[in-house]
Amino acid sequence: MTINLLKDPLHPGEVLNELYLKPLGLSAPACARRLGVPRSRIERLVKGITTMTPDTAFRLAYLFDTSPIYWMNMQTNYSMAKAAGTIDISAIKPLVSA
Repeated sequence: MTINLLKDPLHPGEVLNELYLKPLGLSAPACARRLGVPRSRIERLVKGITTMTPDTAFRLAYLFDTSPIYWMNMQTNYSMAKAAGTIDISAIKPLVSA
């Protein structure tokens, strides 16, 4: 079985910083104020220290006129690509339906 994943997807915090914050001249603390969240949440997200949460995804979607799914899919793709390089599934035998 082949599992297709995006090769080297970007962390959602990197996308937030490069495609939204920098072009708008918006700092992470200023973004956090607009979102009504702690400054550290956005700073840690931009640094790739923390993951995108549904709460943050909804807030960013509203702020930037995107969708929460857009942000959560980035996190899922990033997390799956990272996990694919660390999880050994070689001993698992796939079930075959009759």
